Amino acid sequence: MGRPIIGITGELEAARWGNWIREAVVSPVSYTRAVERAGGVPVVLPPVPVQAVPGLIAALDAIVFTDGRDLDPGLYDEQPHEQNDPPDFRRDRFELALIRAAIDEDLPFLAIDRGMHLLNVVRGGTITQHLPGRLGNETHRPDPVKLTTHEIQLSAASKTGRALSASAAKVSAGHRQGINRIGSGLLTVAWTQDQVVEGVELQGHTFGVGVQWHPEEGDDLALFEALVSAADAAIIASAAAAASAAADTAKSSTSASADSGDGVSRKRDRGGKRSHARRLPPAGSLRPVRACDLNDLGSRIEDHDLRR
Repeated sequence: MGRPIIGITGELEAARWGNWIREAVVSPVSYTRAVERAGGVPVVLPPVPVQAVPGLIAALDAIVFTDGRDLDPGLYDEQPHEQNDPPDFRRDRFELALIRAAIDEDLPFLAIDRGMHLLNVVRGGTITQHLPGRLGNETHRPDPVKLTTHEIQLSAASKTGRALSASAAKVSAGHRQGINRIGSGLLTVAWTQDQVVEGVELQGHTFGVGVQWHPEEGDDLALFEALVSAADAAIIASAAAAASAAADTAKSSTSASADSGDGVSRKRDRGGKRSHARRLPPAGSLRPVRACDLNDLGSRIEDHDLRR
């Protein structure tokens, strides 16, 4: 079985090559390296129009929602704090649609920092835009140059706690925002001594984990390995369902068999949720396959105009 295809959200920024300056899809290489070292195939996802989301969900085996500039506070009906980043409306639109689809299709995902805020907002939660103001201290004021470490407590029974094999940990982070009101269906699984939420999980989801810290910046790949394992398990389940559907087709009536012997299966059918129909090879020729190949994914992305 091939490695699972893991999407990594990126953003569009001006970049320089020699004398050329062009808008480019950018993503810190630490995410790509972490996914590759954990056993996945990393694919950076530009913020394309939302019409592309169903195709991406069908092609990917898991997603990493990465950090970046602050979410638009209008998404949770608040005015921006004076220290907020200017919002990236294009990225916000794309990632909101992408995470909604990942939830609907039970696609495994890991949401990091901004990604965790995105998950909370899409579930109806809100964000504290300036933690130093709420807490009355500078504990959660990020260093402008580097990440800093702090201690967190973990629910040992959670997916996050089991992945890290710990009930407490030191993590690297750099944030001044955090979850205020927690979203529907989310369970707090990590927190600081001053009760700032550091990790959440989406209940009933195969692997829907959000963390406030940056696991891609350290040497412990446990959370990325857990994400890849969840994607592998989903691929195996999909292949088994495909084989079962093909076997059922082979046993069908003569009139049905005359219909070329092909089976119709679903890429994902986790928890009875809606999934994308996919044609199968003729019965007896099935083999484990990945959900897509990189050329197919690339062609899907190139078909869309990345401009506003």
